[in-house]
Amino acid sequence: MNNLKYQITRHSVQRDRILELLRSTDRHPTADWLYDKLKSDFPRLSLGTIYRNLAILHEQGLIRKISFGSAFDRFEARVDHHYHLVCEECGRIMDLAIPFDEELNKKANASAGTFQVRHHRLEFYGLCENCRSQKDK
Repeated sequence: MNNLKYQITRHSVQRDRILELLRSTDRHPTADWLYDKLKSDFPRLSLGTIYRNLAILHEQGLIRKISFGSAFDRFEARVDHHYHLVCEECGRIMDLAIPFDEELNKKANASAGTFQVRHHRLEFYGLCENCRSQKDK
């Protein structure tokens, strides 16, 4: 017997809707947000079903999971390498439109000794427009 991992995944209307919802928003929502948006369409939907489908979509490479060490992971349909802006006040996450720096991996590998850098993630922290305007009042 070989060590290949087989996962048979049935087609799921709920999974399709989760992916559609992620693709239709520029937010980086939590599973709870997705659940709230979809529960009226699927009365028997559970939060566990949302998490299971997010895990499958992530394993398939169709979505990205963004972990910030908090209790709630965020998800997005954009899977290319890119950077984020994170509001320190409200927690909003936004994509940052600057080119991804592939050279940064090479520089890190050159300084990392025996550690092999395979990828990097970079976030910029500050205040979003809404929170900044609230502070100015």
